[in-house]
Amino acid sequence: MATDKELNDFLRNVDRRAFKRTAYLVRDDDAALDIVQDAMIKLAENYFDRPAAELPLLFQRILSNATMDYFRRQKVRNAVMTNMSDFEGGDADGDFDLLEILETRDGAMGAQSAADEVSRAQILQSIEAEVEQLPARQREAFLLRYWEELDVAETASVMGCSEGSVKTHCSRAVHALAKSLKAKGITL
Repeated sequence: MATDKELNDFLRNVDRRAFKRTAYLVRDDDAALDIVQDAMIKLAENYFDRPAAELPLLFQRILSNATMDYFRRQKVRNAVMTNMSDFEGGDADGDFDLLEILETRDGAMGAQSAADEVSRAQILQSIEAEVEQLPARQREAFLLRYWEELDVAETASVMGCSEGSVKTHCSRAVHALAKSLKAKGITL
């Protein structure tokens, strides 16, 4: 059974990554925040008696289900009524950068010149834009495997598909990203 401290520590450590992953999927920061908060509440209310080791997979499954529920509700809502505000441009002010926590190649933060930092920021924005352009299942598999650092079996469990499908989605995502970034002159 996970202690209150273990549950709180887990939720504190996963909240930013979960938000960003969900924001990529639903493409709406407010909805993503609601989905992540609902998933955290469900985990705390329904699975507080589980061992701490089970929390990551349980949370990822709850978050995936909550995201799917969001899409189902949106589909029904859009079938009944079209909301004109959906056609307005979004205001992405960039409060949270996809890769803001990455260190420089030598492992030190802030050891770059201003020009290097600007160049790095532009590259990271390009990478983030390309990740957003991936098909939904490829993006989900890619983010779970490489952002959440889940293994293939865990990713398959969260996505509700086979391990082979996860490998296929990840491979296609990596190849698509490599191709599009190479076309922009970015090699990593």
